[in-house]
Amino acid sequence: MKKIFLLAFALVTIISSSNSFAQLPNQNMYLLRNVNEHFTSTLYSALWGYAAPDGREYAILGCPTGTAFIDVTDSANIHEVDYLPGLTSSWREMKTYSHYAYIVSEATNSKLQIVDLQYLPDSVHLVQTWGYTGYTKTHSISQFGNYIYLNGGNASANGGIQVLDVSDPENPVKLGAWTTLYVHDCRVDNDTIYAANINNGKVSIINATNKSALSTVTTFNNLVGAGPHNTALSQDKKRLFVTDEIGSAPYLLKVWNITDRSNPVYVTSWQPTGITTAIVHNIETYGNFGVIAHYTAGVRVINIADPDNPTEVAWYDTYPSNNNESYNGCWGVYMLPSGKIIASDRQTGLYVLKTNFPLTGVSNEVSNIVPENYTLEQNFPNPFNPSTNLEFGIPELGYVSLKVYNASGKEVSTLVNEVKQPGNYSVKFNGANLTSGIYFYTIKAGEFSSTKKMLLIK
Repeated sequence: MKKIFLLAFALVTIISSSNSFAQLPNQNMYLLRNVNEHFTSTLYSALWGYAAPDGREYAILGCPTGTAFIDVTDSANIHEVDYLPGLTSSWREMKTYSHYAYIVSEATNSKLQIVDLQYLPDSVHLVQTWGYTGYTKTHSISQFGNYIYLNGGNASANGGIQVLDVSDPENPVKLGAWTTLYVHDCRVDNDTIYAANINNGKVSIINATNKSALSTVTTFNNLVGAGPHNTALSQDKKRLFVTDEIGSAPYLLKVWNITDRSNPVYVTSWQPTGITTAIVHNIETYGNFGVIAHYTAGVRVINIADPDNPTEVAWYDTYPSNNNESYNGCWGVYMLPSGKIIASDRQTGLYVLKTNFPLTGVSNEVSNIVPENYTLEQNFPNPFNPSTNLEFGIPELGYVSLKVYNASGKEVSTLVNEVKQPGNYSVKFNGANLTSGIYFYTIKAGEFSSTKKMLLIK
């Protein structure tokens, strides 16, 4: 009872101001700012982060009637810099590629909003609302490299996955689709898709090497009575985390061994200690840590250095009223390069958070050892068909661009275009849609620039 009183008091405090520093119940996390400027009877939804080339960081927040762009760089001056109207919806999601945001929602005729972010911190510009015959709405959106993936809605038959090539970010090209089952959300890693088939209680692993002809590797049951919403990978790509959004309590974060992708094996499940009814929604992984949007249980941070034994290390309760089985509370989470964690709460908007300890090992790529100098390694294998690995190292935080060009100097792919933490990185380049020949890849980071040659032979 005492806890309920204190939590209710804290909730009243935070709702009394659209921008509040009041601390809600937490462990090893603290609030930098709560921004709640667009609440209506229609609730907030997803969010994503954007690290601009100049080092500034932004939260992109799905609001009831549009999308808010919030500068979170200066902890003492977190503020909204622009707002893009959209059709009213309780489901709005977004991803970024290069200096563009791609926004979707479940509202009929919402289609795909393409937004140019290069004018931040002054403003954002709507390039166009893009669509095609029969496509009017989307449930969620995923991104990897120069491809985005429209999930659910009517972007493809059965509410499956539709692939778009955004090599020209302002003019997407429609490629192939996977339509075997409805897909609520998916995680893409290079040429593999991990799709959550929420209505069927299944997860599908899909081969996307050929973006025009996706093929199923396997579809497996996410155990009995559990509808999966979201998936994420461990750092070594050998474990798949799956969240249960529908079914019956307890709603668990499940861990699957996917060393053999054709035969996933269940390993274990996790839920917050003492909380048995709250629903888990989204997980994002950052090296040794997983950040979870857990609806009424708020934001949870788990250590997944040993992915078979997730351990909670921090939490912040954005919805302190209760831990009931409902879809109130925290919807989405994202960690920015600075270590700030941003979260969207359906009732109270954006939360900008920090942990009381450094989040070490957050790189999702090769190594957390900081190199002494900038490096760009020769790709391997070389020659290659159709994929090869490109490795680079950066000694300090900064904007990194890694692009691939053909022999005529035309850009054919942007592999990296964002602010990166110091470390060593590996990126896979897929030339499945290119012709045989010589290609060049160029890195630009700070004052460092380097170009190397590679050979595609088919």
